Amino acid sequence: MNRIKTVSNLIALSTLLALTLPLQAEQISVDRKEYENLKKAVEYLMIQQKQAMETATRAEEKADEANVIANATADVVEDSPLDAFEGISLGGYGEVHYNNLEADDSEHDVEEADLHRFVVFIGKEFNDDLRFVSEFEIEHGGVEADGEPLDGEVEVEQAYIEYDVSNNSQVRGGVFLLPTGIINETHEPPTFYGVERNDVENVIIPATWWEAGVGGSHHWNNGLSADLALTTGLNIPSTGGNRGRIRSGRQKVSNANASNLAYTGRLKYTGIQGLELAASINHQTDASQDDDENNDFIEEATLYSLHAAYSRGAFGLRALYAEWDIDGDIKNLAGDPDEQFGWYVEPSYKPLDWLGLYARYEEVEGIRIQDQFSQWEVGANWWPHKDVVVKFDYRDRSHDPEAKADGRDFDGFDLGVGYMF
Repeated sequence: MNRIKTVSNLIALSTLLALTLPLQAEQISVDRKEYENLKKAVEYLMIQQKQAMETATRAEEKADEANVIANATADVVEDSPLDAFEGISLGGYGEVHYNNLEADDSEHDVEEADLHRFVVFIGKEFNDDLRFVSEFEIEHGGVEADGEPLDGEVEVEQAYIEYDVSNNSQVRGGVFLLPTGIINETHEPPTFYGVERNDVENVIIPATWWEAGVGGSHHWNNGLSADLALTTGLNIPSTGGNRGRIRSGRQKVSNANASNLAYTGRLKYTGIQGLELAASINHQTDASQDDDENNDFIEEATLYSLHAAYSRGAFGLRALYAEWDIDGDIKNLAGDPDEQFGWYVEPSYKPLDWLGLYARYEEVEGIRIQDQFSQWEVGANWWPHKDVVVKFDYRDRSHDPEAKADGRDFDGFDLGVGYMF
């Protein structure tokens, strides 16, 4: 534009000269040659101005076209079907196991392979404060193949909405994992040792354990946090082979009987690097969901649990204790089944970032014969990637002599591969 302005000024000056010089040319003939040269210069400058203006006009037209294209592109992007995926997150985990266990009675031997779990996480961030979380799981390869039933399950373990009340407080509602134990909320294969999860958090704390209800969490800046939840409760069988068995009471929010609710609370401290300390309580107002006054086998039940997890450098340690106190006629059975409990301690050592060694000792006192034992376990985890693990362990289990376990004592090894993303 500066060039066009300069050319315009020259043309104006040249035009003025062109109008005055012819008059002078009649009087001063010696300047005729200079006049012709100046006339040619004016004609040249006028041509240059015309070309510059045409160039500017084309540039303006192209700018207008670019704006039209940009606006049209913005409209397409705004209306794109990909908008439906904004804020969507996808994850999951899975594990395949091989168990080779030799029992005192060969009838209880185990030699099998199992696609134990295949899990998909789907989440949605509606905005910075509101989100949806879900977990969909298929266990033991599925429920049917070629019309034949399989020993598997299809489950929705989580499906809840969570809202950030503040930077340190959240509330949630829907189906979620209860805040108790170590592995109930964090159980992806690369995060723990052993092909199989520990038995205390299977028989006593029936992990993985989820319920429907509402809950909330608050975190203080000193590392202390608190969790509270009001949810559906257990429905522990009062009859049959699993009578009084805690794990068999999980309703998995499948048309769950919600006559009697449950309360869960937890305090956790993580204010020291590498250390986690937690205590939780779960109270079942009626653990059999039975209001029949003539059936008092199981009434109120309360679970107490304590755990510690510590890691410093290559060394790690986990320890957990959990116990149920159950009211009702179950107290009249032999062996104190109203006080089912268990504990374990698990030291570990990682000489390399990709290799971990561990040992675990646990004792379990459940209500069934097969759930009353002590077990030693040693093994190793190999992480070819931080989210992929290959596992090996050796187990030696001894049942309580009083339980008359009928040859269930065993030893053997397990192999596994797991992942998360």
